Amino acid sequence: MNEPATNTAHGPPVAPMEQVATGLPSLSLRSKLVLSYLAVALGAIIVLAIAVIAAVYNYYYTAQIRQLQDAAQSYARGIEDFYTYQLGGHWGPFSLRFPVPSLLVIVDRNGHQLLCNPPAGFDSQFCSEAAITQSAAQALQGNEVDGHLESSGFKGLYVSVPLYDQSSGGHQLIGALLIAQPEASPQRFLSNVTQAILLAGLLIGVAVIVFSLLLARRLTRPLESLTAAVERMKEGDYSQRVDPPSAQDELGRLAQTFNAMADRIEADVAELRRQDQIRRDMIANIAHDLATPLTAIQGFSEALADEVIQEPGARKETAQLIAREVQRLRRLVADIQHMTLLESGRARLDLAPLDLAVLVDETLTVIEPECAQAGITLRNTIDPRMPPVLADSDRVTQVLLNLIDNARRHTPAGGTITVGARHLGRMLEVWIRDTGVGIDPIDLPHIFERFYRADRARSGGRGGSGLGLTIVKAIVTAHGGTVAAESVPGKGTCIRFTLPLAPNHEAPGSPAGSKLWRDRREKSGKLLPPARGYNT
Repeated sequence: MNEPATNTAHGPPVAPMEQVATGLPSLSLRSKLVLSYLAVALGAIIVLAIAVIAAVYNYYYTAQIRQLQDAAQSYARGIEDFYTYQLGGHWGPFSLRFPVPSLLVIVDRNGHQLLCNPPAGFDSQFCSEAAITQSAAQALQGNEVDGHLESSGFKGLYVSVPLYDQSSGGHQLIGALLIAQPEASPQRFLSNVTQAILLAGLLIGVAVIVFSLLLARRLTRPLESLTAAVERMKEGDYSQRVDPPSAQDELGRLAQTFNAMADRIEADVAELRRQDQIRRDMIANIAHDLATPLTAIQGFSEALADEVIQEPGARKETAQLIAREVQRLRRLVADIQHMTLLESGRARLDLAPLDLAVLVDETLTVIEPECAQAGITLRNTIDPRMPPVLADSDRVTQVLLNLIDNARRHTPAGGTITVGARHLGRMLEVWIRDTGVGIDPIDLPHIFERFYRADRARSGGRGGSGLGLTIVKAIVTAHGGTVAAESVPGKGTCIRFTLPLAPNHEAPGSPAGSKLWRDRREKSGKLLPPARGYNT
């Protein structure tokens, strides 16, 4: 018998957190705003109704007590006059000839009951009940008292006042008077008030719903637009933007912040894609640059190993070709290592005050034979009085050799290469200007990128490793400077870079100790082959 399959690995489907917590479907922000406004309005109406009812009850109670107090004072004056002028100043049998309230009780100063006028439906024994005698006795202390009176089914308000002998100037206590009336209920009035409050509450509730819907719509519409844009951005569409609301409130600032964030993300994604493409191109370029000499080395080596080349002179020449290709590979690997160290910030700079004019003179002296052979004129226009820079002489020599060598290889016979410098605040700007073929405007923004060549054929005859200007930029950046290029096709190119001035213009160090300069000088009879280029 087959049993139904159960999913024990994943368990039952989990409800959204909000539904699990409340047991109700989640409400939209607009619904929550409307309900919150409505709850506040209804709460205010309920509090107002309670306050009105309490005020009405208090008003009715106060009004009845005040009316009863006035009546008690009036009765007390009449009884005191009757005691003084009719009874001769002592209590005796008497009766009242004026209308009396529902309950009237008179006691002497000893608390003995002298007169009782009970409410309708009650006999004279009602006046002897404890609640009434105690209430009347309270006035014998000389104070007027009032409050609620409940006894034998009678519920009402009472006032008890002391009685004084007027013949003694109103100072001798002769008894007390208690009067009571059934408490009037404000129920009918409160019923009308309640109906009015309910009607007003209904109208206010409708108005609050309409107002809150309009306000919630105004508040949530930008959020809905923002949410939709975020959802589309989550799917990979980074071109999404939202229209900021006209009001410059929190929602307006949120929309502006989102647009700014989207701009930044789109730019970063574009840069990542560009860097990824550069990485792909760099790998392809490295593979190409490695494959060419390796192919030559393999072919020459196999020719030697198979004794295809028998003549000793040819074998020696082939071995020299292999050595040159190996040297070419070593230069390429060294350039890559050098560039990696510089860009990672791990390259150590030996900073010292450096006289740039002297360093340029010595660099031009080293490269002058190659330029003279090509019919190119070299000029150093840097003022010898120019203040020194704070730099690593080896690294700056490498920058100068790279740039001047580039200019030489792209300047035709009869051209000129000029080196100059000028102050730029706390920096010294150096430029190398040639009258060569120039750089195409399409290629100009990319010449400092790794392995970039304007020569699409990637000919190794004129181009270097494609890292020359990248290394120049890395060295200048490591010194805290900047590098830029200007070029007009057919008229020449100008490369500018900046270096920081030495503090306090200290005495410049001699550039003659530069290892690169010494190596180049020692081989002045046979100059090193060009290893840097315009990356073209």
